[in-house]
Amino acid sequence: MRIPITIFSVFLFLILANGCQRSTLPLAQNVKEKVQTKQFSTGADLIGLASPIQLYKGENLIQLEDYFLEAKIDSVRSDGQLPFVLDKQKKEVKLNILQIGTPLSNLSFYSGDKQYDILVKSPSRKDVSLILKDNDYKQVQIKGEMNAWNPAATLVTLEGGEWVTRLSLNSGNYQYKYIVDGNEMNDPHNDKEVSNGIGGTNSVLVIPKPLESALTKLSTASYDGELIYLDYTSLPTDVFAYWNNTRIPYKIVSSQIQLTIPEEAAGLERSHIRVWSYNSEGLSNDILIPLSGQAVLDNPSQITRSDKEAQIMYFVLVDRFNNGDTGNDDPIDDERLKPLTNYEGGDLEGITQKIQTGYFDSLNINSLWISPITQNPLEAYQEYIEPQYFYSGYHGYWPISSSKVDHRFGTDADMTSMVEMAHENGINVLLDYVTNHVHEEHPLYKNHPEYATDLILPDGSKNLRIWDEQRLTTWFDEFMPSLDLSIPEVRELQVDSTMYWLQKFKLDGYRHDATKHIPLSFWKRLTRKLKEEVVAVDGRSIYQIGETYGSRDLIQSYISSGMLDSQFDFNLYFVSREVFANQGVSFEKIVTSLKETFSYYGHHSSMGYISGNHDQVRFISLASGDVRFDEDGKMAGFNREIGTPNALGYARMELLMAFIMSIPGVPVIYYGDEIGMPGAGDPDSRRMMRFENLSVMEGDLLDSVKKLTGLRKNNLAMIYGDTNIVAYDVDYLVLHRQYFDNEVYVLMNISEENKTMIIPADLTNWSSLYPTDIISGASSKVAVDSWGYAVIYK
Repeated sequence: MRIPITIFSVFLFLILANGCQRSTLPLAQNVKEKVQTKQFSTGADLIGLASPIQLYKGENLIQLEDYFLEAKIDSVRSDGQLPFVLDKQKKEVKLNILQIGTPLSNLSFYSGDKQYDILVKSPSRKDVSLILKDNDYKQVQIKGEMNAWNPAATLVTLEGGEWVTRLSLNSGNYQYKYIVDGNEMNDPHNDKEVSNGIGGTNSVLVIPKPLESALTKLSTASYDGELIYLDYTSLPTDVFAYWNNTRIPYKIVSSQIQLTIPEEAAGLERSHIRVWSYNSEGLSNDILIPLSGQAVLDNPSQITRSDKEAQIMYFVLVDRFNNGDTGNDDPIDDERLKPLTNYEGGDLEGITQKIQTGYFDSLNINSLWISPITQNPLEAYQEYIEPQYFYSGYHGYWPISSSKVDHRFGTDADMTSMVEMAHENGINVLLDYVTNHVHEEHPLYKNHPEYATDLILPDGSKNLRIWDEQRLTTWFDEFMPSLDLSIPEVRELQVDSTMYWLQKFKLDGYRHDATKHIPLSFWKRLTRKLKEEVVAVDGRSIYQIGETYGSRDLIQSYISSGMLDSQFDFNLYFVSREVFANQGVSFEKIVTSLKETFSYYGHHSSMGYISGNHDQVRFISLASGDVRFDEDGKMAGFNREIGTPNALGYARMELLMAFIMSIPGVPVIYYGDEIGMPGAGDPDSRRMMRFENLSVMEGDLLDSVKKLTGLRKNNLAMIYGDTNIVAYDVDYLVLHRQYFDNEVYVLMNISEENKTMIIPADLTNWSSLYPTDIISGASSKVAVDSWGYAVIYK
């Protein structure tokens, strides 16, 4: 394999006459002087924490409306490293990046006497070529993690007897395969391979990363009044610290970074300090510190449900959770329906009852994601793929109305009561909303079939479930037309429908279905309208999380100040599932994936980390061996009974729960996973929830999940802490989370043997989540059972 990589290291030309000179302490002084003469911007012109601007080689356009609402931007200034042009209408900034400059820089935006500062990240991709020698091939394509497994997305050209693939990629590992004349094959010129999780292997392209031991690593050290101190492992070349959206000065004091909380923070219930740095080796991790007034937030009781990073989410499939009102039961009378494809009676009243009885409170849940509740059809419909089973719309994803609650789930009043009850108990409600498509019985499609994308492609084939090649146009089924959201009128109609539900029922946000199948223009329009009409008006915190199966590049492309807050990190989930549910799959895969997650989404994101998903085989059934990774999980559920998990399955389920509760982001419990409910693929993974007559192992798992969520809720290190991978090998992993004086060690063992692990800290007087044998000292020894874990905290 030949991988020519070109890394530009020449600084960008300075184009501003008064740009700052690059240095460490002098720059800090320059920033300090600048801050002292400017007005801090705490108003609603820039809502939320501005996402860093990631630049790419070539032309970059920054649309100001993605960041600013009413602010009239008068001028823009860089810190001396960015060649930019503000257009005459002052609506966008254009940056033409030809060479890689310093890893971080800053853009300042001025509106009257207000200044807004936004971090800018320089291009980080490296040019790579993959070469496959020709052997009279007719066609060569490539698919992998670099192109969301979409062979149509990447050009492969025949050049002088070689098939050449040119890519521009971030550092990391990328699984891939060639498709040669219609047949899949690994790269014969690359001996690096990994398991694909279904009995085969994929080739792996390795883009070298910076030497981690040489990078600057930041960590929260201490605070004293308005002063905050950060530790670092090597002297940073520069530090970029922000209070909300204003850059603040720093000092190097006694080998620590010193920051001062601005006086303006005193008037705010919540604001944030964010810090990035770099040295000659590359970027550091980032730091997030929430503030309560002009003080570091240091008590978990200060957290509210508006703190997005502090969410513990629970996903309720409404029809399968709890039947609170049997009077609205209305299953479809059709003998072609199997029991699991018909309605089973769950409703909004059932959710309200479980809020009232404290079920969610016992799990420390502060956010509920509920499946779609719009009216679905009254008849069964046949799936077009074999074996063409019939289904009802029990799941809610076949809307025939954009404004009516499905009568089988309740009424508007029931929905209002449920949301109000949730809010009274400190719980957010996120509605799963379907924007991409409607059912063929929806009036929008019946009256305007031209609003749908084409079902028949130019070659005469049907545009059905072509998830990647026809990402923005494909239909999910023949009775479910996808809407053409590139048409402005259609986009506005769907934006208005989305706004209707949030405003009518005072929702706290959305889980957006099929995010990647919807153009970016829709998400920009919706997010701006949410900011203008909801956040800026009544100050409500709105959280939007998307569903995208694909590469991290694709997932990240939907996350920014102008679009979604986050998405589900399916890439890390699938790796975690493979490691925790199998024997002998190395923790190295999780560590590699976790580091790539940090590099794409940051060390303090609000990405979603799931225990399971309604579209997937139940984790515990994979972990018990009742469903194989290499079989059709959906058909497994139709063809045989997926029974009670074994003891190892419950242990593995608990390990996965411990993992998602221990990493930064938003842990998401799929209903029933807290008791280890079994199931094959959809619809078997969507059984009716059980609350009573639990087995001993189900009850033990439930108790453990409550302890894990309790620690997550009550120890700030688990929410805002810096994350350090202390040690790992094939069968063990040690994570460390630290938020000032709060520290947590999580130790995991996936071997058949009990292990004693070494922690580089004195654990005297620390607490443990469970009774654990600990020999404390300068380095402490901790015993961890086979397929078990230990959590030590202070």
